[in-house]
Amino acid sequence: MNVLRSHRFIIKNTYSLSNHFNKLINSHKPLVFGFRKAMSSFSTVPNIVSTEWVAQNHESIIPLDGSWHMPNANRDPYKEYLEKRIKNARFFGIDEIKDKNTDLPHMLPSSENFAKAIGELGISEKDHIVVYDSIGLFSSTRVYWTFRVFGHEKISVIDGGLPKWIAEKREIESGPVSFTPKVYKTPTLNEELVRNYEDIRNNINKGPDSPDFEQVLDARPEARFEGTAPEPRAGLSSGHMPHSFSVPFNSIIDPNTKTTLLKDDELKKLFESKHIDLNKPIVLSCGSGVTATMLYLALEKIGAEKLAVYDGSWTEYASKEDSPIVGKK
Repeated sequence: MNVLRSHRFIIKNTYSLSNHFNKLINSHKPLVFGFRKAMSSFSTVPNIVSTEWVAQNHESIIPLDGSWHMPNANRDPYKEYLEKRIKNARFFGIDEIKDKNTDLPHMLPSSENFAKAIGELGISEKDHIVVYDSIGLFSSTRVYWTFRVFGHEKISVIDGGLPKWIAEKREIESGPVSFTPKVYKTPTLNEELVRNYEDIRNNINKGPDSPDFEQVLDARPEARFEGTAPEPRAGLSSGHMPHSFSVPFNSIIDPNTKTTLLKDDELKKLFESKHIDLNKPIVLSCGSGVTATMLYLALEKIGAEKLAVYDGSWTEYASKEDSPIVGKK
């Protein structure tokens, strides 16, 4: 046990040893009950866990439904949560736990409002939360990143989410819910994980030849990136930011399962094919700050450490009249 604890300590602080340990985990999957690799540099738990691991460790974790859908999907995620959820799961409303003083969709809430909302769900800052969604791997990553921003150490995403859980005929429940509130200590927002409009404009002005330039990856569908398809939000031009890269969010999903993340070697090949340097700073963007976090999770899993998300994403960027847009339509 002492050796294992030592390994865990080293893993959190050494990237090369992290890769070695991850390989060790993969070669002993039965011993770790389906843990997927990828411990982040500031977490004590893996960022992705399997449905099998969740089933076997259910009593020591808190499941959290982070489902969210585009407005044109005509789906009510909370209604679906009440109808079908993992046992003892709570619901994180992306459109409720947000900054309500802006017209932009689901921007990060204040530290105080975050702590109050999470405490009311019967969750404390010490609990191990496992987030999932009803798509498989989609909006759960937004919830994951939000907890990361507020410094929550024990937070993981269920690979495959509710669809995989149900397909495996694992226990679900339905009906009204009631949880005993807890005190969630007001956290400090980690600004290193967040970018705003000013940051993005300054980065564009610096250009890719600058030594501190940050690579910007856009998770929107490629047609919207290229400006050949319209944006789903009225009044917004499609196209992309100068110097940004197109990495559509669905490209990181296993085409065979359609709900789980690609294997690490496949993820690395994907980002290499896009000429992304994992050792340099990377900023993730998308339509409104949801699917960008899918790329955040995938990159974190394969060892990228200098990561941030542009919270306002394209909805904010394209709404500014003086924003430079390539392929504007």
